[in-house]
This record gives sequence, C-alpha cells and structure tokens, in this order.
Amino acid sequence: MRERFAEIRADIVENDQAIIAAVNRRLELVTELWELKARLGLDTVDPDRERRLRDALAEANTGPLSAAGLERLITDLLDLTKKELGAG
Repeated sequence: MRERFAEIRADIVENDQAIIAAVNRRLELVTELWELKARLGLDTVDPDRERRLRDALAEANTGPLSAAGLERLITDLLDLTKKELGAG
C-alpha cells in the first residue's frame, strides 16, 4: 500500500509539472498572438473569443471537474495570462 501511495504522489508531481509547462507554453503563444495583434492594430483582449473559449472548454470537460470548477480555472487562467503579459 505504501508503494502505491508513493506512486500516486509521484504521478501528481509529474502531472503538476505538465500543467506548469502547459501554462508556460500558453504564455508564449499568447505573447506571439498579441504581437501579431499589435501589428494589425487589433485589441489585445477579445471578450467574444474568451466566451467561445469558455464554451469550447465546457464542452470538452468530461469531469470529474465540475462546471463551476472549470469556470474558476478558466477565469484564473485568463486573469493570470493578462497579468503575466501586462494586460491586466
């Protein structure tokens, strides 16, 4: 049983590291997108795009993350992105 306990903890650490890598990649991609938008004279933040993102992620969520939990995660991710990249 202790071995399984250690395996689960190791899997959690690995998963958390993957989340950090994915967030960092997201920041890189958004930086590139915002640079393109600036060259085209477009607004950095697009509320309609954010709504479509929320809808798409809600549709893709198969749980066990609740709808409320997903909404919080998306809101926090978008807020973090804006703060990290200087738009919030």
